[in-house]
Amino acid sequence: MNALKQYQSVDLRAAVETASPKELISMLVDGALTAMAKAMGAIERSDISMRTEQLNKANDIILGLKDFLDHEKGGEIAGNLDALYDYMVRSLMQANRNNDEAKVQEVMSLMLQIKSGWNAMEVPS
Repeated sequence: MNALKQYQSVDLRAAVETASPKELISMLVDGALTAMAKAMGAIERSDISMRTEQLNKANDIILGLKDFLDHEKGGEIAGNLDALYDYMVRSLMQANRNNDEAKVQEVMSLMLQIKSGWNAMEVPS
């Protein structure tokens, strides 16, 4: 199993090194969604440790997305995303504290909307 994790780590590193900025954002969004899905499973199994680990991971990724925002070029959209990311982080913290599956689902739905918009966006080369 350790060799598999090392291979996946090398594979991920290679993907990150060759990805465009748009692809990097997509990878982060997918990572946050994956972490939240794992947290939902942990909530169903009453696995507090895994729930906390995965929700913290999702929050770290969302904070990373927030750091990527370019308020100068992004204007109002960047400001709106900034506020949405803040809401998502607070919601996941509340979900973790209250073991609230519905709150995690709400944030996942918001993230899926962001993903849909991001994937549809044309980015100049």
